[in-house]
Amino acid sequence: MAKTSDKSKSEPLVTVSAEPAKGRQDVAKNRRQERMKAYERNKRQWLITKIAAGVIVVGIIAGIVWLIVDRSQETSSNKVPDGVQTFAYTGGQHDDTFTAWTEVPPAGGIHNNTWQKCQYYPAPIAPGLGVHALEHGAVWITYSPDLPEDQINKLKDLANGQDFILVSPYDGLPSPIVASAWNKQLQLDSADDEQLDQFINVFKNSPEFTPEYGATCSNGSTATLG
Repeated sequence: MAKTSDKSKSEPLVTVSAEPAKGRQDVAKNRRQERMKAYERNKRQWLITKIAAGVIVVGIIAGIVWLIVDRSQETSSNKVPDGVQTFAYTGGQHDDTFTAWTEVPPAGGIHNNTWQKCQYYPAPIAPGLGVHALEHGAVWITYSPDLPEDQINKLKDLANGQDFILVSPYDGLPSPIVASAWNKQLQLDSADDEQLDQFINVFKNSPEFTPEYGATCSNGSTATLG
């Protein structure tokens, strides 16, 4: 009996599985997704960092601007206002009968033995008492009797709001308002003029300009002429 050749036998078909290819595709896909997620995370982080940096820069700039403005305002408030007149009276000259002052109102010189208490007065006071208050460091704010009521109230608030401020009406002023300290005087048109605050800030109870620095202005005469 003849032998049948092995080659004549049918060889089995080899089936190539698609699983390895699909697995590689999934891996690649997952990697792409991870890269996209990482990119989005980095993008958000960069955006947050950029915004934070912008806020910090804006804050720094705002702080610098505020500091410059604040320093400028402080320097301005400590500056002697334009238009201040200066005199050369010496302190310590007392004479209750003296009435021959040159300035209106007087800004120094001979004055009463008693001083005027620093506050607001609705009627004129004796000039010699006011001058003695100047010698103690007061700023004497005199105003024309026909000054509008709202302006008078602003001056009154100044006297009520701080020490060493004396406010009273005065006839015959060269301007609606005159601010006086010892040997210093400033004419003003309005109580809203920022130079009034400057004048007060520079000369009120100043150790440099006050002949009797350390003396009080919280007591004294409260007499008026009206």
